[in-house]
Amino acid sequence: MQFEFFRHLTKRFTQDDSLESLEVGGRRLPLVLIRHPRARRYLLRLTPDGAARVTIPRGGSAAEARRFAERSKSWLEQALQRQAARPICSRLWPLGTSILLCGETAVIEIATGVTGNAVRFGVEVVNVAADVTDFRPAIEKHLRQLASEELPPRVQAYAAEHQVTVNRISVRNQKSRWGSCSRRRTISLNWRLIHTPLPVQDYVILHELMHLRQMNHSARFWQEVKSVCPDYEAAERWLKQNASLLR
Repeated sequence: MQFEFFRHLTKRFTQDDSLESLEVGGRRLPLVLIRHPRARRYLLRLTPDGAARVTIPRGGSAAEARRFAERSKSWLEQALQRQAARPICSRLWPLGTSILLCGETAVIEIATGVTGNAVRFGVEVVNVAADVTDFRPAIEKHLRQLASEELPPRVQAYAAEHQVTVNRISVRNQKSRWGSCSRRRTISLNWRLIHTPLPVQDYVILHELMHLRQMNHSARFWQEVKSVCPDYEAAERWLKQNASLLR
């Protein structure tokens, strides 16, 4: 069994009867109502694909969830604007594309002063073929190698610091989660963590390491997480707001 850090919809959520819509800033957004038995209040989130998702707490109603969404239109409009401004929105990465490297925006540009054809983003330089206009494959290959070199040593360092034993560390091409921990004490990390700020990377590493103490998502598990990463909620918010990085 593996415990996934990031899941869009888990089994503990149940979707309400029908897909509705909500008009926000001149555009119509899908409105998705989700019941969550542990939720204490109504929560609104703009999903990466542009839907307004309302979590209904125990004892709540779909009618009140709709009213809550209506009252929150100004927040949704601002969230749409923030979403549109985020980097890594395009499938193609030509020159001038902004991407994230350790949480910092880096623009893809021609690298000068190097031998052969190359592009630069931030401090990284990648050699490319002369006729290439989409640099995403070459850059992602480079980023994956960078993640494979940088993330495992940090897992080992944190494991030693917090006295937990890891049998294996892998950096993988996962599409729906940032990390996982298996009962065989294998920590798997998504190479796309290299896009995220260093404190966020640390949080995901520590989250998975704490599963070696508590192989669940119980209250005791979250106490373990908080003890080693007091600001973990801020990291979680960053990951949820930038879920498009998993694409």
